[in-house]
Amino acid sequence: MNFVFISPQFPKNYWHFCDRLKRRGVNVLAIGDTPYDALGDQLIQAVTEYYRVDDMEDEKQMIKAMGYFIHQYGKIDWLESNNEYWLEMDARLRTAFNITTGMQIQHINEFKLKSEMKHYYEKAGVKSARYHLVTTLEEGKAFIKEVGYPVIVKPNNGVGAAKTYRIDNEQTLTDFYAELPEIPYIMEEFVNGTIISYDGIANSKREVLFETSHVFPKPIMDIVNEHQDLAYYSLREIPEDVKSAGHKVVAAFDSQRRFFHCEFFRLNEDKVGLGRKGEIIGLEVNMRPPGGYTTDMMNYANNIDVYSIYADMVLNDESHYDRLSRPYFCVYASQRDMQEYKHYHQEIMDRYYRHMVMCERMPDILSGAMGNQMYTARFETLAEVEAFICFVHEQKGV
Repeated sequence: MNFVFISPQFPKNYWHFCDRLKRRGVNVLAIGDTPYDALGDQLIQAVTEYYRVDDMEDEKQMIKAMGYFIHQYGKIDWLESNNEYWLEMDARLRTAFNITTGMQIQHINEFKLKSEMKHYYEKAGVKSARYHLVTTLEEGKAFIKEVGYPVIVKPNNGVGAAKTYRIDNEQTLTDFYAELPEIPYIMEEFVNGTIISYDGIANSKREVLFETSHVFPKPIMDIVNEHQDLAYYSLREIPEDVKSAGHKVVAAFDSQRRFFHCEFFRLNEDKVGLGRKGEIIGLEVNMRPPGGYTTDMMNYANNIDVYSIYADMVLNDESHYDRLSRPYFCVYASQRDMQEYKHYHQEIMDRYYRHMVMCERMPDILSGAMGNQMYTARFETLAEVEAFICFVHEQKGV
């Protein structure tokens, strides 16, 4: 099997995908923009060959790299990045070279456009926030008359919470339309809810081979726009309503042979026209692993290797591991360089060294959402998780 992995050098833990595939006899070929000497020994040993391009967004360069691999190794069986940023390029290359083990370019909008996701949530029988594709100020006002302030505006084709804003009144609404971005935007009713995800890997039959769930106490939009502290954690038990909604969404989307990351709101209060407190409401669907180093958190929480589960899915369309064991909550909490914290690095490490599984600086490109210095630990109880978050985030004078 010839497997082309796109951008295996970022995030840095993605070399594990290449390694597990290669261990199973797969011919792993990689394309990236990092100089070969900067890749690191682990990644170099995990691939058969690495092709460097100057610009990964230049489709001609990517096609040239693919052509070289085909000339050297024959037909390409798989192509994947497992990265939301490269979903469209992945699909373009698959379509151009007739690689049928993943989504094609004609279906990419189902996974990239937030407005298209709404139709699939409806198909799955999962409610989602009401929306309006941004056009004119008058139509915006008409939509807000229906759902009320506040509303959320964000790129219809966007990654994460980038360029996402909350509009609370007519003045901020007028200001938004006065400098309306050139890219298409979507406007949604504001949902007062806690984000909870349903994450995992599905095979060619859309059967879930691995599943887990993460809770995000603070909205990512507020973390990015207001430079708040980020913390999120996995659950030892997946709530039944989340699991049920997640299975329906995986079945409704073209989600076979890949990771999935389904985001839901659990309503914190009743909202007329949307739902009652405690209900699950669809937010977004991403056909890739959760961001950052969450794949490693999955491993630490469950004493498993999701990179191997993924490789088994690629080769055998199934995977076997201890599905009954979910021994830990795994929690990520970070600090920002701009903040003054009560507890700094050594104190955190001294207090939690027995629980700490990861501790490092985050790349600058991820720091807007994920902070600068991260701490990842695992615990047996939710009370310990909450205490850990409070300790890491406690600020001086607060």
